[in-house]
Amino acid sequence: MTTTSTSHPLVPVLGSPFLGNVVEICIVTADLKSTLHGLVQLGIGPFKIFHFTPQTVSSQHPGPFSIDVAFAEQENGMVWEVMQPVAGETLMKDFLEQTGGRGGIQHVAFDCGRGGGGLVGEKAREARRRRGEFESRGFPLAQSGVWHGKKGTCEFMFFDTMGAVGTCFESYVFSEDWEEPEDVEVYPPPEQEK
Repeated sequence: MTTTSTSHPLVPVLGSPFLGNVVEICIVTADLKSTLHGLVQLGIGPFKIFHFTPQTVSSQHPGPFSIDVAFAEQENGMVWEVMQPVAGETLMKDFLEQTGGRGGIQHVAFDCGRGGGGLVGEKAREARRRRGEFESRGFPLAQSGVWHGKKGTCEFMFFDTMGAVGTCFESYVFSEDWEEPEDVEVYPPPEQEK
């Protein structure tokens, strides 16, 4: 599934800005709990762990996959994400193979120029605009899906920027009625938090 962009121009041309603010940093790991333990020791957390499977994430592109995903939101609104690939061909599995299983920061997510709650609402139009911006600049969609919450959805898209910038760029959009799934595990468990 490894992809590399080769369509970027040889002579750099500054495009109009659209990436906006970094809203999420993702670490890919072969051992989710071990990585979460290290982050908690650094004061990052607590984390909510979810399971992205064909049952919880529809419209999986380019094919079915399963990934364990943990999120921790910081006071400044920055989200730390940790992903462990479980099954299927994914960018995360490719990254682990490329790093000899070490993992590390695999992608960053942007609000794509929309401030103040811009990740919420007008889901379909916003997702098309973001995808169009990336693709018109030579960075095709590499992996995507629609995560289903208790209510609402979150559409996420990973673009093939690895060959051009050395990491993957992501964009995502939550529907206005989003409520996170109920089947969440918290790490560390509340009785272990200090």
